[in-house]
Amino acid sequence: MNAATALRQYQRVDTQVQVAEASPHRLIQMLLEGAMARLFKARGAMEHGQIELKGPLISSAISIIGGLREALDLSQGGEVAENLASLYDYMSMRLVQANVHSSIETIDEVLGLLRNIKTAWDAIEPDGE
Repeated sequence: MNAATALRQYQRVDTQVQVAEASPHRLIQMLLEGAMARLFKARGAMEHGQIELKGPLISSAISIIGGLREALDLSQGGEVAENLASLYDYMSMRLVQANVHSSIETIDEVLGLLRNIKTAWDAIEPDGE
């Protein structure tokens, strides 16, 4: 096993431990961070002409955003949850367009939206977690 393989395996185990021990509030933070990290990598891949890397990274970000949408409790969350659901749908649609057109500007748009959501989420005090 080479050093890079060992590092990836360690990171995978570390992430699994973090997820297992995380509160629901922290899990949402981790999902937001994960989507943003993939979009930053996709943006970098586009900037460096590594087009074969951008598709899987954007697809992964779309999957994470889908997970965030599925985590919404529309029956309890009211208008806020409905607005977030619409925003997550919009972001997913924009990311498909970003992938098709290799649009860094569209990636930046979605990154800005995710950043705003994460800032608001980080300001929420978790209930007894």
